[in-house]
Amino acid sequence: MLQNHALSWGGRRLPAWAIGLSILATYLSSISFLANPGKAYATDWRPFVFSLTIPLAAFVASRWFIPFYRERIQTTAYEHLERRFGYWARAYGAISIVLLQIGRFAVVLYLIALAFGELLGWDLISVILLLGVVTIAYTTLGGFEAVVWTDVVQAIVLIGGALIAVVLLVLDLPGGFGQIIHTGWMEGKFGLGGFSFDLLHQSFWVILLFGIVENLRNFGVDQNYVQRMLSAHDTAAARRSLWLGALLYVPVSALFFFIGTALYVYYQAHTGLGLPAKPDQIFPFFIVTELPHGLVGILLAAILAAGMSTLDSSLNTSATVCAVDFYQRLKPNADEHKLLVVTRGATLLIGILGTAAALLMIHAKTVLDVWWQLSAIFGGAMLGLFLLGLLVPGARSRDALWGVIVGILVVAWATLTHGLQGHWAGPAFPFNLMLVGLAGTLAVLLIGLLGSLLRPARRT
Repeated sequence: MLQNHALSWGGRRLPAWAIGLSILATYLSSISFLANPGKAYATDWRPFVFSLTIPLAAFVASRWFIPFYRERIQTTAYEHLERRFGYWARAYGAISIVLLQIGRFAVVLYLIALAFGELLGWDLISVILLLGVVTIAYTTLGGFEAVVWTDVVQAIVLIGGALIAVVLLVLDLPGGFGQIIHTGWMEGKFGLGGFSFDLLHQSFWVILLFGIVENLRNFGVDQNYVQRMLSAHDTAAARRSLWLGALLYVPVSALFFFIGTALYVYYQAHTGLGLPAKPDQIFPFFIVTELPHGLVGILLAAILAAGMSTLDSSLNTSATVCAVDFYQRLKPNADEHKLLVVTRGATLLIGILGTAAALLMIHAKTVLDVWWQLSAIFGGAMLGLFLLGLLVPGARSRDALWGVIVGILVVAWATLTHGLQGHWAGPAFPFNLMLVGLAGTLAVLLIGLLGSLLRPARRT
């Protein structure tokens, strides 16, 4: 199954529009459905700046990444890193993406559990454990093509659910749409974080820089996206699918942030209610307490569709990477039965780790911030290694290795000193933690470039 890469990409017969909706669904998930409204409800629209960087990253990926990968890659994005710098680079990229997917699994599982815990009145820990077990069990079924078509349905259900929520919020306010715009504008709920060049707080520029790095990493080295772009019939179709998913996400994400602002205005007009303590719970609370039972079912189905497809995708991606980049790479003659056993074992282990990490999310204040920090930390040096291989032809394995070592140290230093604020007397990371990924990327690039420039010339 895994040895035939055509099967991994759905035989490269998937239509561009379906792949585009799958890319959109990969971006959406329950992070968009619950965390984005929660963030807009609690603060403003500054996370929307992240969405505005996606077309820029899509242009770079469409122009350079897609043709490069379609010519060089058979199964995973990390094959190229091995050819360029050696197996250690492939292993590093594979480990990084697995850690990132565990974090993504944890965040999404926690958000689904929040919604269904609110509906059922169950203990949050019990819901997380139940959903974790169910997800691990059903992820072993189906293949990549099934994931893409599930994503198509998920994207349609998600957008439909969001539109229903907006219509109901507008109808429930005496001033309707105008009241949301007026109150939101007067109270600064549509702000983008301020345009002063402040790199310490979560300003416009911090999110802009984070979004550029994060989305270049998504389209460049994240197997979730790379495998979708490789599944298209040809390069032109892959480009169309990428642009469809990228351009659709901008207005769709704005829709979810608008829901958060509308919820803020709605609960300003409906005071005296016992609102949940966490912003991420505000949309599920509205769904359960304010909507007719039939519509509650539709919106909860949208949340479930968003989350379960994302969980399935994260486990499938991680298990494929473990089977291909580790087991099959080290045992190239392994038969398909052994590969299947390894894939299912990896699915089980990663699912358990992700479920355990989801339990830790219970103490998080805002899950979107947690996800962005995890993404910056685990993806920090991975993009730098990929770009070093593309942009610095003279860089060799030793240069890249030193770059990654320094990049990891920079990420570790920035993360630890941020967590030890008030208890750390030494130099600390002077910027917002969302810029850890940028710092790691630049460290890898600069050290790798210096190594290639300072290497003594060969004697002829």
